[in-house]
Amino acid sequence: MADKRDYYEVLEVPKTASDEEIKSAFRKKAKQYHPDLHPDDKDAEAKFKEVNEAYEVLSNPDKRSKYDQFGHAAFDPAQAARIRAASAASAAAVPSAASADSETSSEISSGAAARAQTPTARRGARASARA
Repeated sequence: MADKRDYYEVLEVPKTASDEEIKSAFRKKAKQYHPDLHPDDKDAEAKFKEVNEAYEVLSNPDKRSKYDQFGHAAFDPAQAARIRAASAASAAAVPSAASADSETSSEISSGAAARAQTPTARRGARASARA
């Protein structure tokens, strides 16, 4: 993966480029290296594939975010496991407020359910327990 060029460099756009700037740069580069315009040029074909790969990543907000954070490693299967492990470790280090809230709310709701029974229902429950 070390031989891959930076996708922003491939499309010749800054890292702060908008979606429209990326799309425009892609079209320009794709036309420049299109295999139909260079039928026997293997270098142009390789550059065309590189331009397509760069656009595929940079045009997708999720993929672009991962690329900005991890670089090419985000899309390398060999390094993906390490990235997932690092992400999981950082997520586990921060306790989730939602899980604490759900435990508290379940405790509260079970107590509320017991208190919500009418006196008649409680008498009926006691009577059936005696029988």
